[in-house]
Amino acid sequence: MARSMLAHNLDSINADGTVTPVGSETSRSDEPGHVAFALGEYYRATGETTLKGYDLIDLTARCVTAQAFTEPAHENGLAYAALGLLSFGPSKERNAVWERLVEETRERLDKLLLTRSDYDNYWQAFNIAKAVCRYSLGLSKKDETSRLIERMVERIEQTSSSGFFDDAEKGFGGHFNLYGVMTLAFTRSALQLHANSALRERKLPTLRTYAEKYIKMMPDMVRADGLGWAYGRSAGAYGQMHCITLILQGLRDGWIPDDQKNKYFDILRRLFYYFFHTYLDQEHGFLDIRDDERTAYASHTTRMANFDAARYLCQWSRLAKTVSMPDNVKAEPARTSGRFVIFDKSNRKEQGLFLYRDAESGLHVQIPLVSSGTDCTADNLAFPHCPGVFDWPNNVYLPIMLPELTFGEHVTLPAFYGQKCVTGLGLKNSFYFRYEQPELINIKEELARGIGSVKVQWTFTGSKITGDFAYTVKNQVQLDKFRMSLVIGAPHSRYRMGSSPALGAQGHRCSVLKDDFHANWAETETVTADPVYKTNFGKLHYVQTFVRDHPLIMRPGQVYRLTVAFDPDLTLVEA
Repeated sequence: MARSMLAHNLDSINADGTVTPVGSETSRSDEPGHVAFALGEYYRATGETTLKGYDLIDLTARCVTAQAFTEPAHENGLAYAALGLLSFGPSKERNAVWERLVEETRERLDKLLLTRSDYDNYWQAFNIAKAVCRYSLGLSKKDETSRLIERMVERIEQTSSSGFFDDAEKGFGGHFNLYGVMTLAFTRSALQLHANSALRERKLPTLRTYAEKYIKMMPDMVRADGLGWAYGRSAGAYGQMHCITLILQGLRDGWIPDDQKNKYFDILRRLFYYFFHTYLDQEHGFLDIRDDERTAYASHTTRMANFDAARYLCQWSRLAKTVSMPDNVKAEPARTSGRFVIFDKSNRKEQGLFLYRDAESGLHVQIPLVSSGTDCTADNLAFPHCPGVFDWPNNVYLPIMLPELTFGEHVTLPAFYGQKCVTGLGLKNSFYFRYEQPELINIKEELARGIGSVKVQWTFTGSKITGDFAYTVKNQVQLDKFRMSLVIGAPHSRYRMGSSPALGAQGHRCSVLKDDFHANWAETETVTADPVYKTNFGKLHYVQTFVRDHPLIMRPGQVYRLTVAFDPDLTLVEA
């Protein structure tokens, strides 16, 4: 599959090493680096230096050169290019690509690999990759890899009480997302290419401490049909690829106990099948992340995703051989569960991910109580994410299943952070997840101090979900607008799993049990023709809005409650 994927994309590499985009997309400045790493991994997996008549060493040299002379310099592309270069040989004396580089490019690379910028987010992993390459190629006798890994670990400890990766961006803080998995998987890949095996062995326990936390989430996160990391703008195909890679690395390095391996083999199988059926054009052999029915994170280009997928497929083939995956994996029976994974807990904020699964109906949701980062979109909001059942528009803001209260310039949501987060068992074998916000927060992730507070409780009984939001204000204040949205979509007409959950003819069966805001359902908006309303998995067709568009005077001492129940008509895509 990797061979086919590369063969379909090699002709996009121009003579100067830049990459021609697909259709109307715009090329990213770091794409040559992604290409170089993909070609390097293909060489490591097969030992072949030609494909479809192309000289892979020459193509890699061109891409490395293009990345080295990209202005302004992009450290992410440079890091990928560095690992791609290193894949062809552990030192410059035995590296076929290095031999093809002209002296000017070599000097430029030496200078760029030495340059360091200090990062709080996932870009710190790129510094590590650059240090690995510089030392391993023999461009420096001083190895900074260990120090940079320790610095990354220090940042993790500073921003998370539980040891999860905060992809620090503007906002309230606590942007815990898929890039945590990507950072650890990328760093582990870089260490594997390090010339000093003793350093690699010394640093593996450090990486294990944090990688294990994500690996242990997977049994409760991966859906029965194989859907992996579902929330966040960068999910979709990458939500499958990063998770598969980290689990395979964990199996190879012995981070997963023997008595747990069968469980993770089954998770891997499901993750891969979902990836294979949902994103791969099996007829032509390339990755399809964006079309008329679905979309992807705006900065993920189709070309980059194809080369990344080819790289991962090559890595998986090597890793699968080392972990000796059995042909027949016995699937463990599903069980109903509810679990809150704490990402950070301090006096200022509590953040985490609530995971609920109902074994009987197959409903499986993820509620992320995390920062949305630079831009607020529906991808990170604190509602039950369940593609196919509770959908949301990718890259677009909409208050899905959450009350949005507007006070003057403050548009507030019960999302991004909480305090006193509690989960447990309720009546009739139900699970609940509750938290409160002592100060409301707006969609710019600024605390709207002095207005009021909200207490939130989600209750799960089988396939039924109830959301309860209780607001109180500190002083008399005017609520200018209230709204809550629901969207109804459809699975992709071609790229889909038959066993994936979907909404039946009766939809969400939403009922408003308590409404102190006196809102009304607006006329259903049809968005089938609107290209903005797409998900990572299919097309959205309808938007339903529960709205009050005239002022309400809210008074202290009174609780304003909204209680909404959902009893979705669940079916399977190919039922």
